[in-house]
Amino acid sequence: MDDQFTIYIEKMHKTHDNLMEELAAIRAGRANPHVLDKIMVDYYGVPTPVQQVGNVSVPEARIISIQPWDKSMLKPIEKAINMSDLGINPINDGTVVRLVFPELTEERRKQLTKEVKKKGEEAKVAIRNIRRDAMDLAKKLEKSSEITEDDLKRQTKDIQDLTDHMCDKIDKSVEAKNKELMTV
Repeated sequence: MDDQFTIYIEKMHKTHDNLMEELAAIRAGRANPHVLDKIMVDYYGVPTPVQQVGNVSVPEARIISIQPWDKSMLKPIEKAINMSDLGINPINDGTVVRLVFPELTEERRKQLTKEVKKKGEEAKVAIRNIRRDAMDLAKKLEKSSEITEDDLKRQTKDIQDLTDHMCDKIDKSVEAKNKELMTV
């Protein structure tokens, strides 16, 4: 594809990358440090990601441990987690904040798979919108005689092939996440 279309290729890849970040933040029974990615702690008046104020580790399959470098950060970390939509009460023992993840119920697993499918569909809609914009550009270039009719056909085929590839990639990512969620 021509240089004019590279922006659309990049947008499609960014859409998939964004979906992968969102899927990583959905917990699947096991403790995953990525669930903390969007949680910000008030670090001396500056909103700071949890990972930047302490050491985040997973000592056991269902426990995340956050050991702040500065002990005075225990309360702000605990407060930030309580204010988030994580739905887990942090345990502060004076040196470490622990998050114990309960086993997911069957109902909650099914609810999460629906959420994952919805995010996948939203990503595919975004991909299709990017395709539409790229197709419009190709038609505009052909109309203004900047590309030939054969070039237009080639461009539209390339754009459609990329769209199909990205939608397949999204489907596989959603399927893998749902499999992870349904594994007990």
